[in-house]
Amino acid sequence: MPRRLTACLLAPFILAACSGSDSGSTTPSPTPAVVITITSSGVSPRSVTVPRGSQVQFVNNDSRSHQMNSDPHPEHTECPELNAVGFLSPGSSRTSGNLNTARTCRYHDHDLPNNATLQGAIVIQ
Repeated sequence: MPRRLTACLLAPFILAACSGSDSGSTTPSPTPAVVITITSSGVSPRSVTVPRGSQVQFVNNDSRSHQMNSDPHPEHTECPELNAVGFLSPGSSRTSGNLNTARTCRYHDHDLPNNATLQGAIVIQ
């Protein structure tokens, strides 16, 4: 009887330990260091500084779609990690890739590349 009682008392703990995913087997994504918001007035903040290895999240609070990409237009080669943001429908958000190299990454709205209110810079230190 003591074995049965011990098994009954330990069963919830054993089941809890066996359920769920193994969080130690995957590398967690960095939490975005900065959020850049897009509205009808443009991007805010326009210039940000983040540590190496960070990600930046873009949130589209405008009523129209935007496509945020790295400079220069139309090649988008200055900071390819920003091209992960890409197309943003109204109300959506996306995160850049990991910004691992110390540099300044400039970005713009691909559909409105000359609109200065939709241009900005991310300084990676």
